Amino acid sequence: MRLSLLPLLVALCTSGVAPAQADGFRFSQPDTSEQREAQARDARVAQDLAVPCRADLLNRKIMVVIGETMSNGTIDAHQENFGPHYRAINRRLQALGLRTYTPEQIKKQIAQAELDAYFRNDPDTALAASKKLGASFVLRGLITTDAAINPMMAVNQVSVNMGFTLTASNGRVVSDTEASASSYAGADVRRMALTLVDEQADEVVAKLYGDYCRNAARK
Repeated sequence: MRLSLLPLLVALCTSGVAPAQADGFRFSQPDTSEQREAQARDARVAQDLAVPCRADLLNRKIMVVIGETMSNGTIDAHQENFGPHYRAINRRLQALGLRTYTPEQIKKQIAQAELDAYFRNDPDTALAASKKLGASFVLRGLITTDAAINPMMAVNQVSVNMGFTLTASNGRVVSDTEASASSYAGADVRRMALTLVDEQADEVVAKLYGDYCRNAARK
């Protein structure tokens, strides 16, 4: 004999047993954290790019130099080693109307020892190099790395950070920003740094541009 389910349902409802949803149960929701992060990043970029920039600032020349901290603590500032990194930043700066020197122009007029000065806190030599080139501003990018064995997976893990500091020719800091990432790819640090730059260059350059337009004219 088939039993009716109606009396059972009535009993459950009248006995105070609530539907599963009322007890806090929820069907799993999709993780939208990455989407929210991307939207926040796009908002920051748009805000920085919307900063009004004086016409005379767009005509001032910026020297871009990149260096990498080596395992022995010294800094490699030979610009020929960082062409792809330079181009990733430079093409975005130029697309915003800013004027930059090419690595060839820099190397032609500034000695390697003078380039090294930008990375060893030698302001007098750095200032002399800026004047020789005629640069109003210097954008310094410094790659630093931290390599270790991941204890859980027993593989090489490397963290790369690129710090960007934009200064006026007198040494006054106009902007300071950074980008970082980690990978299990381990060996080729410069390639990973380039990947990092390509992934985050839009936000980095937008921040530099916004600060430049806000702060460059200040004394």
